[in-house]
Amino acid sequence: MANSTVWWLIAGAAIVVELLSGTVYLLLLAAGFAAAAISAHLGFGTVTQLIVASVIGVGAVLTWYSIQRKRPPAPPTEANRDVNLDIGESVHVDAWNADGTATVRYRGAQWTVVQRAGRTPSSGEHRVVEVVGSRLVVDKV
Repeated sequence: MANSTVWWLIAGAAIVVELLSGTVYLLLLAAGFAAAAISAHLGFGTVTQLIVASVIGVGAVLTWYSIQRKRPPAPPTEANRDVNLDIGESVHVDAWNADGTATVRYRGAQWTVVQRAGRTPSSGEHRVVEVVGSRLVVDKV
């Protein structure tokens, strides 16, 4: 069996394992294996193929890792607009209860609303900043 065929099989196996695991790192290593297969097609020796696979694969992983480290961390799920579409929506609070909660009608249902910690409750328009269980955490607009 030709070296290029072996490299293509290794790259394919890495992609299959990547699909089963859900990480991106094996996909980047598979790119290194594919580069080694291409170098085998071009007639380079086994040592060169190994160097190409390691340089491309590890280089891609390190590049991806450095890009991920520079990104700001995602907000927690309860406050992430990408996960919960209620974040950023407006509700109108008529009055607050003595225990610091209020009841509002939102999306056709009754919701319990609490003010974000450290804020004084006041009536009027509020923006949802977090959803904790069945409670909306709000800030005054």
